[in-house]
Amino acid sequence: MATVEKLPMLAEGHKALSEELHRLKTVDRPDVIAAIEEARAHGDLSENAEYHAAKERQGHIEASISDIEDRLSRAQVIDPTTLSGDKIVFGATVTLLDENDKPVTYQIVGQTEADAKRGRISYNSPLGRALIGRRIDDEIEVTVPSGDRWYVVSKIEFI
Repeated sequence: MATVEKLPMLAEGHKALSEELHRLKTVDRPDVIAAIEEARAHGDLSENAEYHAAKERQGHIEASISDIEDRLSRAQVIDPTTLSGDKIVFGATVTLLDENDKPVTYQIVGQTEADAKRGRISYNSPLGRALIGRRIDDEIEVTVPSGDRWYVVSKIEFI
């Protein structure tokens, strides 16, 4: 029997996905349906570029809706403030020291919430996978697109 893989995410990530789904269903879907109806009114569908473009957009919207509904149905919302411990887990905010003892801080988040510029990395990213299960003072070597990096875990917070 197949098991459904849960998708961990923070509450704000779940909310953002829910809002995107709502927008797709209440704004984008009706807009594209109206565009298809308008294009149909122009006559011959075989040479109607507007019709074909609207149908293609409709396909993208329906695929997005299906994907988001799937992710939301498998969502496991995690509140980092309820977590504790001395190991890095999903939702933890981690301060690392790089090769030059310069501190960098990341929060381990879900795939749809990841934004490296905001200090949020996916638990599936190379660095995220290397961090999960580590403790303070653990040394980490990770290969990222820009090359090999070395870090030491200096702080683990659940905020």
